[in-house]
Amino acid sequence: MTFLLDEIALATARLAEAGVPSPRTDAEEIAAHVHGVRRGRLHTVRDSDFDARFWEGVARRAAREPLQHITGVAYFRFLSLEVGPGVFVPRPETEVVVGWAIDRLREMDVASPVVVDLGTGSGAIALSIAQEVALAQVHAVEIDPVAYGWAKRNVLELGQGRTTLHPEDLADCLPELDGKVDLVVSNPPYIPPGAVPRDPEVRLHDPAKALYGSGDDGLDEVRAVERTARRLLRPGGLVAVEHADQQGNDVYWLFSEDRGWYDTRLRQDLTGRDRFVTAQFGQD
Repeated sequence: MTFLLDEIALATARLAEAGVPSPRTDAEEIAAHVHGVRRGRLHTVRDSDFDARFWEGVARRAAREPLQHITGVAYFRFLSLEVGPGVFVPRPETEVVVGWAIDRLREMDVASPVVVDLGTGSGAIALSIAQEVALAQVHAVEIDPVAYGWAKRNVLELGQGRTTLHPEDLADCLPELDGKVDLVVSNPPYIPPGAVPRDPEVRLHDPAKALYGSGDDGLDEVRAVERTARRLLRPGGLVAVEHADQQGNDVYWLFSEDRGWYDTRLRQDLTGRDRFVTAQFGQD
């Protein structure tokens, strides 16, 4: 065993003691980042090349700073996204939402589907769709200037010329696309103001604007997404909106038939919890 692998074992014990959920993985990710190798190549790092910055990273992680802020990278589906303070770190739960959207877009009889991602944050949703759906025209909307800056970095690096970033409010954005959009997708802020996330990585480091929704139930931004989707979508267009697991019924009823929505459904994440609502606007 090399010196680095010994140090990783010690770091794993330290992170476990600090309550980090995946101590071994995180220790290896920090080591790989600091030494400029893939996790699977850590054994190739020579003892003489050990970088003491590894322990700086471990100390930050033990203090429950997000791993993604330490390495500067968040992995989402097939993407490596630049992230850091001021932008929401994308979660695996949202990958399920994006997977549903990509499957539906591939089924559409549309040569170049138009997609809008409301509240794009790092750009994870928009860029995944642009990467995985041939000829999709993706519009990513983000009003917060710090998050917009992170999204701009990722769009420039990964956008492939088919992702357009708009510094606009999701409530009144893109009037030029009214009635022309095939799919609207959103992971808006939805945590009720009085609810405090348990994990310190979320509570202390994710931006409040991306976490906490307005209104007593935290769903005012979801209501704005519903109104904007109704304005943007063509007849037969689809919407997918993420929510907290206990909010499924409330969000479901926002997409009612009297507002023009059909086939509204509650959908679950990989743990079986209600995670997002989908609906079709009008009829084809």
